[in-house]
Parts: sequence; C-alpha cells; structure tokens
Amino acid sequence: MESVRVWDLPTRIFHWALVLCVVGLVITGEISGDAMVWHFRLGYAVLTLLLFRVAWGFIGGHWSRFGSFVVSPSTVWAYIRGHRLPEHAVGHNPLGALSVLGLLFMTLAQVTAGLMSDDEIATAGPLASKVPGAWVSTATYLHTEVTKVILIVLVLLHVAAILWYRFKKGQNLVQPMVTGDKELEGSFMASRDTVGSRLLALCTLAICGAAVAALLRWAS
Repeated sequence: MESVRVWDLPTRIFHWALVLCVVGLVITGEISGDAMVWHFRLGYAVLTLLLFRVAWGFIGGHWSRFGSFVVSPSTVWAYIRGHRLPEHAVGHNPLGALSVLGLLFMTLAQVTAGLMSDDEIATAGPLASKVPGAWVSTATYLHTEVTKVILIVLVLLHVAAILWYRFKKGQNLVQPMVTGDKELEGSFMASRDTVGSRLLALCTLAICGAAVAALLRWAS
C-alpha cells in the first residue's frame, strides 16, 4: 500500500466550508425572520465557493480537476457493469463524479434562484428588482419548492453512499477528505499540494469573492 495525496488542501477546505454553509442555509431558511440576514450572507459565501470550485476544476490538483473524473456516459455504464479501471479507486469514480457534479449544479441552481427570489413579505434577493416579474415568480418557486428538495435528496444520497462504502465495502471516504491522503495499491499520480498551489487557490478565491461583491454592488 502506498500513501497518495489525492485531495489538495484547497479542495478539502472547499468541501467542508460548503458543508457548513449548506447546513447553515437550511437552518437559517427554516428559522426565517432575522436569521435571513445570515441566510443571504451564507448564500453569497456558497456562490463564491462554487465559482472557486469551477476554477479549481481546471487549475487545481490532479484529482480535483474535472478532466480526472468527468467521463463519458459509456464509461459510466461500463463502470456500472463492472468494468472498472485502477484509477477509479483514487479520486471520484464515475458514479461518484455524477454525484459531485449533480450536487455542484443543483447548489448553484439553488443559489441562483435565491438571488432572484421574493417572498413578497419581507425578503427579496438582490437580483429580484433587476429581472422580469415572471423570472422572479419562477425563481421563487424553484428556490422554495423544487431545487431545495432535489438538493436535499442529493445530499442524503451522497451521505448514504459514503455510509455504504464505509460499512459494506470497508472504505473510509471521509478520512481522505480530512487528511488529503489515501492508501492505495499501486503507484498513482499525486495531486499538487504545495505552498505555491495554495497561494494560487487563495488568489482564485479572492477573485471569486470580488466577482460576487461586484455583482451585489451592481444589484444594489
């Protein structure tokens, strides 16, 4: 067995920061009232994180890049049928990749809808006054009734898959997302996780945060 750096530090921080933010969004959304101030702040944080993850999917460590885990439908079908490659045990396997992409897409859809939502009582997203009324109505419905439910289901399926791997296959998928390293049979490329790459991640996050801040300034 060989220890391989699979998840670089920026990817790990992104992952756990997103988890905390999503939990906070659910809680503040249910409390409503004064908690909506933090609901919006967390939403902006999630949008920043998602923009960062998209960028990091192209410039991050090897196993965090989309090129390492986004595969064709035929590869997914072959994986389901049992035709698996050694590298599928390193980062995201084809089914895991679908789960990750689904979570990222639906989280982005939920945040985008939230930006344009208006409950017609006391809370409106920053873009609600910038788009047609029909968009606001659709976005509000999606944010409160559709994408929220889909996202919760995807999160529960993601957690269920982690538990299944842990107790049925004896694979701890959480530990590598904490330590960054995975014990593997064979030799595999390690993700770059240097001081330089971490500084690159910090600069990328700052740019993404500035972009979100500029959007909010434009909307105000």
